[in-house]
Amino acid sequence: MPKLATPLTDIQARTAKAKAEPYKLSDGGGLYLLVNKDGARYWRMDYRHTDKRKTLALGKYPEVSLAEAREKRTAARKLLNEGVDPGEHKKEQRQSKIAAAANTFEKLAREWHTNKLPTWSESTARDTLRRLEQDIFPEIGAMPIGAITHQHMIAALRKIESRGAYEVAHRIKATCARVFSYASQQGIENRNPAADMKDVLKPVKAGHFAAITADELPAFLTAMDKNDARLFKPTRIALRLMMLVFVRTSELIETPWSEIDLEKGEWIIPWQRMKRGKLTVNPDTTNHHVCLSKQALELLRELHQYTGGGKYLFPNQRDHKKPMSNGAILAALKRMGYQNRMTGHGFRALAMSTIKERLGYRHEVVDRQLAHAQKDKVASAYDRAQFLEERKVMMQDWANFIDGIASGNVVAGNFGRQAA
Repeated sequence: MPKLATPLTDIQARTAKAKAEPYKLSDGGGLYLLVNKDGARYWRMDYRHTDKRKTLALGKYPEVSLAEAREKRTAARKLLNEGVDPGEHKKEQRQSKIAAAANTFEKLAREWHTNKLPTWSESTARDTLRRLEQDIFPEIGAMPIGAITHQHMIAALRKIESRGAYEVAHRIKATCARVFSYASQQGIENRNPAADMKDVLKPVKAGHFAAITADELPAFLTAMDKNDARLFKPTRIALRLMMLVFVRTSELIETPWSEIDLEKGEWIIPWQRMKRGKLTVNPDTTNHHVCLSKQALELLRELHQYTGGGKYLFPNQRDHKKPMSNGAILAALKRMGYQNRMTGHGFRALAMSTIKERLGYRHEVVDRQLAHAQKDKVASAYDRAQFLEERKVMMQDWANFIDGIASGNVVAGNFGRQAA
């Protein structure tokens, strides 16, 4: 009958002294305290697996107490009973921890961002990454994605809310939820704490983009004239073009000169740059004709003297290979005193309401100029440029209407084309 080892006591472990050669103090069940020549003491466990004798390291004494070492021995024997090598199991756990530490939120967010690039517009890709870099990466970017809790996520989003950017907080929450989901699809475990925060963030009131009315146009045009000297020349022209042609902000600032024909007075935006052309399902493949009034064409010719040698109508001041920042229009409006009262998108709302109410044009004609999606499936089957000639007249009337206001001759009444 094999001799049973007398269990160790904590006093024996604590008072074990170094000797000329390393020695063991056995606790039974394969567990022992290895005392080295330098006096350092280590917990070890001898075991057999697949007929091979092996040794498992269980930590250093006194960092690992006698009671803790016995718990580790019990856990190792449980693995052995299940046919698992505790030494290999320990290595796998160590490797998993290393991999988890390497899979930070920022690393996976950038992977997700790169993966989405083929389906995004340039502005969407740029704005999404900018928001992450500005608001999220400094807070949780360096953390392993599996270690991020609801509290971490809430703290990061609260900082965004603290500056009044409630809508931005909701958008970033949705972006983060997609990153967590992307990680899960890669087999990287995480809690996705951004997925179920329906009631944590402050609600965003639904509403339209800020826009002035036709009655506010005289004061707005006066403010624009007064601020001309304070604005960068291309920015001044951008504001006026936004008013005259009312395309989407991204469609204006990302326009290359190759789309403009100054001789013919034409501007045709390829469908790939249009909002509905970027849809991943059933994109609209119709090019958009931006009908240019004489005033708009004059502005473009003036602009060509400043930026015609480059790619974009409105290049970024710091890097001419990139277009103007999307915030440049908002910054100019803020300088004019119209912060939260007017936006780039507001020019579209202003034109839609004023051209219909003051100039008398039909809704569908203005709607086609705005490149809106047709709600009627039958109407959507027709060429988007079917009102092209009428739109050309309308855009010239609109430019003349603005000039009339600027000169103090406010035009009221209907002089556009009426529905038959």
